[in-house]
Amino acid sequence: MTLAGVFLIARSFSRLKNETQVRWLKAIPLIMLSMELFKDGFLLCMDRFGLGYLPLHICSIGIFIFLLNEVLPWRKAGEILGETAFIVIMPASFAALIFADWTIYYPVWNFMNLYSYVWHGMLILYPVLKVMRGEIIPDIKHIHYVILFFCVMIPPVYIFDKCFDCNYFFINWPVPNSPLAWFAAKMGNLGYLLGYAGLTVAVILFEYSVIHFLRRKRSMKAE
Repeated sequence: MTLAGVFLIARSFSRLKNETQVRWLKAIPLIMLSMELFKDGFLLCMDRFGLGYLPLHICSIGIFIFLLNEVLPWRKAGEILGETAFIVIMPASFAALIFADWTIYYPVWNFMNLYSYVWHGMLILYPVLKVMRGEIIPDIKHIHYVILFFCVMIPPVYIFDKCFDCNYFFINWPVPNSPLAWFAAKMGNLGYLLGYAGLTVAVILFEYSVIHFLRRKRSMKAE
């Protein structure tokens, strides 16, 4: 359902005038920021807010990637943030929809359940729209941007998780019934982290391979 919504919005977006498209792309991160603040306020009112609801997951960090991508004027910043949005944030959000751990804790019509589906759909929608406009051009030559993101983010998140027994980036334990759960069950904590890292690299390389294949196929048709 969420992915179908993303597809329909993307089709409608392609028919809009350029100026309208630009306005919508600038609005999406602001809408997401408003959603995040509303969610935090809701949890505070329900006396449910805690360390586990900070914006430190990959999918939560996406909002800052999107916001910075819209406000920073430097082309290099746009390249780095755009590559990260498409190669890291988007597939992480796609995986989150497939292995939706929030459904374990919340009923179907619960606010947090509905919010999580909409949130992850927007995390997929934004980079897709940017690619459609040619504002993000993912290329394996830019893989060092992705490596930079992980090098900057993982150490402080790892320390935070270990100090406060949280699970941001799923460092301490995996999502139940996901491929990561197999690594944890079969290989222990160290093996889990190594398997997690290996799977992440494999997914990133797979993405770049698909992008290269599609780009090459398109160029052959144009000849």
